[in-house]
Amino acid sequence: MARHVTVSCVTAAPLWLGPEVPVEAAVEAEIRHWTDRIEAVLAEDPDLIVLPEAADRPSTDAFGGVDRQIEFYGYRATRVRDHLAAIARQNNCIIAYSTQRRDEESSQNLTEYLGRNGEIVGSYAKNHLTMGEHDLTGLAYSDSVEVVDLDFGRVGTAICFDLNFDELREQYRNRGVELVVFSSEYHGGLMQNYWAYSLRSYFAAAIRPPAPSAIISPLGETLAESTNYFPQVTSRINLDYTLVHLDGHWGKLATMKSKYRDGVRVHDPGRLGSVLVTAESPDLSIGDLVAEFELEPLDDYLDRARRHRQKALSSTPA
Repeated sequence: MARHVTVSCVTAAPLWLGPEVPVEAAVEAEIRHWTDRIEAVLAEDPDLIVLPEAADRPSTDAFGGVDRQIEFYGYRATRVRDHLAAIARQNNCIIAYSTQRRDEESSQNLTEYLGRNGEIVGSYAKNHLTMGEHDLTGLAYSDSVEVVDLDFGRVGTAICFDLNFDELREQYRNRGVELVVFSSEYHGGLMQNYWAYSLRSYFAAAIRPPAPSAIISPLGETLAESTNYFPQVTSRINLDYTLVHLDGHWGKLATMKSKYRDGVRVHDPGRLGSVLVTAESPDLSIGDLVAEFELEPLDDYLDRARRHRQKALSSTPA
């Protein structure tokens, strides 16, 4: 049956606060700022709101450098997170809060998932810092890659520079990830779409402007993107889906569509040879469709092609 989830990516440039601004005033300004930004999407009733990397960090250029940033984080403690948690609780949503945590235990660039009850329901710490993040600002590398089970589905996370590293992406493969949350200062270009398609996963990217934020399908197709007029973007996605290759499926898909009509959706992005099949009826699941019409998920099909090749090679006389 359809598992519709509404995802919003909310972003803004870092607040331009000068060195004369007291840290208390800076914390209050960040709280007001993100309250206002999130308000812009609450009418969409989002299930998940994604914020950009280090969302509540004032502009380093304006605020006074790394030492003052560290002073800000120490003074801020959990105040911004606590305020965002209250917003999540009041609006029955989840907020992916990307921030820097600096305390006696660790200094990390991380994303914390604030649940519908305001509690932390999952987190991910950036695996691939830039060298400057580590050497100049004292942030610690992480080697933990957790898949977060939210109440609507399984989520993987990446932060900014992470997107360059195949070894991180590969750790999400075959783990049932249905959505990748990406909070970033940089856009990543084609890598966003490649991560989505290679992981057969939706992808929600909250990027600092002027680069656009976007929501991308498991086919690597951009579904919705922010604009110069509206920096936030929202899309309703269906997590009851599978990808299949057209080879061997033309007749099956036609029969399935003829039987279930608008109870099932087959989306072809063109040129790829793969399509996205979603169950739209409350009485029908993608598992039902796979079983009834013997649909072969894309990765199973490609694995079968690999085995076919290997068998043919091994049986060819030297």
